[in-house]
Amino acid sequence: MARRAAGKIDTLMARLLRTLVHHSDPCAYLSDRASDLEVKLMLDVNAAELEHLLARGWRRFGPSYFRPVCSHCAECVGIRVDVSAWQLTRSQKRVLARNRDLTCEFANPSIDAKRLALYTRWHQAREHARGWEAAPLSAHDYATEFAFAHPAARELTIWLGQGSDRELLGVGLFDELPNALSAVYFYYAPEHAERSLGVLNVVSQLQRAQAQMRAHVYLGYRVKDCPSMAYKTRYQPHELLRSSCDLHETPQWILASEWSENSQSVERPR
Repeated sequence: MARRAAGKIDTLMARLLRTLVHHSDPCAYLSDRASDLEVKLMLDVNAAELEHLLARGWRRFGPSYFRPVCSHCAECVGIRVDVSAWQLTRSQKRVLARNRDLTCEFANPSIDAKRLALYTRWHQAREHARGWEAAPLSAHDYATEFAFAHPAARELTIWLGQGSDRELLGVGLFDELPNALSAVYFYYAPEHAERSLGVLNVVSQLQRAQAQMRAHVYLGYRVKDCPSMAYKTRYQPHELLRSSCDLHETPQWILASEWSENSQSVERPR
């Protein structure tokens, strides 16, 4: 029987519905490369099991669990912040001061007209600024992907104003695990870009993790040559995953200060 304690799980007490490997799709991070992605569609994954997966290079979005399995590229490197050692930088302090008029709230993910409208506005701004393909999101899709009823799923909302007329400026989705938090997705009001709401989202999650005495905040993957992912390395100290590994193997996380590109391995689990 699989153990429930985080970090001591050899198999998953979950319902595996399907496993897919997407071969040679265009890479979402490096335009000159193709990517291979392993995806498992699973139900009944608990918070401890999810943490076990994250520590081994997996990510969750809705009911889908995925990791890169590119045979000739290892640019997607797992990254997590050491919460106990993390301190606010001067830049991050300025972001907090700039947004003193905002309110941050934590709850389970939900869906309503405000969230759908904000996501649509944010994505359309990305389409114009970065050439993203249009991707209309229905209420059903939002409920399945962004508000999926996972026991670890949480939501940070950022508000301007008070009462029924207050304005929703940002939504940060994250997972709350026995020993860590994991940032999943963030979207915000593009007309308030000068507020650096993405920084406020990550800092708020780090502060929550510190208050709860959790060990890490997972930020997904560091992709060194992808400008849109560069922000992740600004949260110090952080650790990098040498390579993803199977469930029964012990992951090797290395402090970024001790990391060299020779630390990486292009051998991916299959």
